[in-house]
Amino acid sequence: MSAVPAASASKPSPARHEGPLDLRRLIEWLAADGVISPVEAKRTIARCAQAESRQAPLVRLANVAMTRESDGKPLDLEMLTQWLSGRAGLAYLRIDPLKVDVGKVADTMSAAYAERHKVLPVQVLPNEVVVATAEPFLTDWIAEVERQSRRAVRRVVANPTDIQRYTAEFFALAKSVRAAQKAGGNTGGASFEQLVELGKSTKQLDANDQSVVQVVDWLWQYAFDQRASDIHLEPRREQGVIRFRIDGILHPAYQMPMGVMNAMVSRIKLLGRMDVVEKRRPLDGRIKTRNMRGDEVEMRLSTLPTAFGEKMVMRIFDPDTAVKDLDALGFSQHDAHRWEQLVTRPNGIILVTGPTGSGKTTTLYSTLKRVATEEVNVSTVEDPIEMIEPSFNQTQVQPQLDFGFTEGLRALMRQDPDIIMVGEIRDLATAEMAVQAALTGHLVFSTLHTNDAPSAITRLMELGVPSYLINAVMLGVLAQRLVRTLCPNCKQPDDTVTREKLGAIVKPWQITGSVRAYKPVGCVDCRMTGYMGRMGLYELLSISEDFKSQVNKEPNLAGLRRQAVIDGMRPLRLAGALRVAEGVTTVEEVLSATPPLE
Repeated sequence: MSAVPAASASKPSPARHEGPLDLRRLIEWLAADGVISPVEAKRTIARCAQAESRQAPLVRLANVAMTRESDGKPLDLEMLTQWLSGRAGLAYLRIDPLKVDVGKVADTMSAAYAERHKVLPVQVLPNEVVVATAEPFLTDWIAEVERQSRRAVRRVVANPTDIQRYTAEFFALAKSVRAAQKAGGNTGGASFEQLVELGKSTKQLDANDQSVVQVVDWLWQYAFDQRASDIHLEPRREQGVIRFRIDGILHPAYQMPMGVMNAMVSRIKLLGRMDVVEKRRPLDGRIKTRNMRGDEVEMRLSTLPTAFGEKMVMRIFDPDTAVKDLDALGFSQHDAHRWEQLVTRPNGIILVTGPTGSGKTTTLYSTLKRVATEEVNVSTVEDPIEMIEPSFNQTQVQPQLDFGFTEGLRALMRQDPDIIMVGEIRDLATAEMAVQAALTGHLVFSTLHTNDAPSAITRLMELGVPSYLINAVMLGVLAQRLVRTLCPNCKQPDDTVTREKLGAIVKPWQITGSVRAYKPVGCVDCRMTGYMGRMGLYELLSISEDFKSQVNKEPNLAGLRRQAVIDGMRPLRLAGALRVAEGVTTVEEVLSATPPLE
C-alpha cells in the first residue's frame, strides 16, 4: 500500500495546531487556502452553528456540500481529506483493504485503543508501522505505539468514515480467527505430508463454530465489496491463502491458519449441501445469498484435493454482471445484427467457443433470455448449472447416476423443446445427439473449447461428426475473449498508439476512421491498476453456401478462415484493435487475449 502526496488547490503550508479538529477552524483554513470563497465560509459557519452534531467535523463539512471556488465542484469527503493531509504536512491514503495484513494490524494495538484515538494501523514493516489517522494534530498516542510495537510510527491521513469502518472490520476478523484457532484450529487436516507433532491437541475445529461462521460471512461480504468474480481458498504447508479474482487478475486477500481454513471449507461445503466428509474427490455445489444491497447473489462451488488439503473455488455470479442485455455484452454493430439474425432461426446448431473464463456462459444465458418468450420452451442440460434462471427449464448432469449430456439430450427430445442448450460438446455421442436434435427441428446452443471460430468446424470433425451433417445443421460459431477495460477516472490519451501501429498488429487488415487510444495510469478507484471491469471481443462466423462447399472430408483450416472473412467475419484481434482505437482498452490487453492473425 502506498500513500500518495496530498493534492490541494494552493499547496497550503503545514498548520501549527495541536488538539482535535474543530469545525470553525477547518472552515477558516479552507477560506485562507482559497479552497472556498469567504462568502461560502460565512454561509457554512452560519449553517453549522444552528445544530450540534456528534459527527466528525470533516464528515459534517462533506454533508454540507460546500462548493470549491476554483471550479464550483462540491467538496466531498475524499477531497477534504486530501486537503487536510496537505494542511497537516502528511501523506494522504485511501485505505485498500486488500493490501492490509489484518493479522499484523491487530497485533499492533487493541481495538479499543484504535477506536479511542481514531487511528488504524494499515501496514507493519520491519522498522516502522504506518498508521492512518483522521486527527492529524493529535499526537499523544505516538510514543506509546512506538514503545509497544518497537517500531517507528509513520502517520498518514485517511478519511474518518473509512477508518471507523475498517477498524470494526479488521479487528472483528482478527478476533474471529484467533477464537477459531483457540477452539482447535491448529490441526492441519489431511495432507500428503504427514507431520507428527507430539503433545499437540488433535481437537478439530467445528464448521458450525461461531467464529468460523463470522469469518465465512466476512469473506463473502468482502468479496462482494471488492467486485471479485472468484474466491480461491488455497491450502499451503504453513498457512492457507485466500485470493480474489478481480477483473481477471488474482489478488492476495488474506492468509489464514490451516486449521481455520479447513473449518471454513467445511462450513462452505455444509452450506452448499456438499458431502463434508468426502475430501478425496472433487465436488460441486452452489449457494445463494444476498449482498449488502439486498440483491440475490449465486455462487458456484468447486473443491479439488491437493497436497496440503482441499482447495476451494467459489465463482460469484453477481446479478449486475451475470445476465446482461445483448447490447451490454460488447458486440459491435456489425456483429450484433448478424448474431440477432442467427439466434432467431427456427432450427440448427449455434456454437460459442473460447477458453475457460472467457464469458461463454454469460453470452449464452443473455442470448437465451432474449429468445425465451412465453411461446417457446427453452430447456438446458448443464454440468453444473451455472446460474438458476426462472425462464428456462434447467437440468444438471449427474455422472454417478449415468446421466450425462447424451442421456440428458435424449430425455429432452421427448420434452417437446423449441430451444435446447447443451453445456458443452465433449465427445462424439453428445455431438451426434445435438445434430439429431437440430435435424428434427430444434435450435441448439452449445459451447466448445477451440481457439477461434473456424477451428470449431475441424474440432467437430475430429470428434467424428461427418462433414455432410455439419453442413446440414451448423448455423454459426461465435468465438470470444475477455479484455480488461480502462478505468474511466484516470485513463490518459496515448500518443504512441497510431493508426500505423494498430495496422501493423492486424495486417493484412486496415484500420479506418479516427484513432483515440488511451493508456492506463492508476488511481485509488481502480486499485492503481489502471483498469476497471471487462468486456467481450467477438468473432462471428455465419455459415454460408460458399463456406459449406469448403467443408469436405479433409477441410483446409486456412481456406475456411479465408472464406469466413469473405462472408463477413472479423477476427478477434481486429475486434480488439477497433476497441483500442475507441479508447476502451489497450494494445497489451488485446495482444495477450487474442490469437495472432494467420
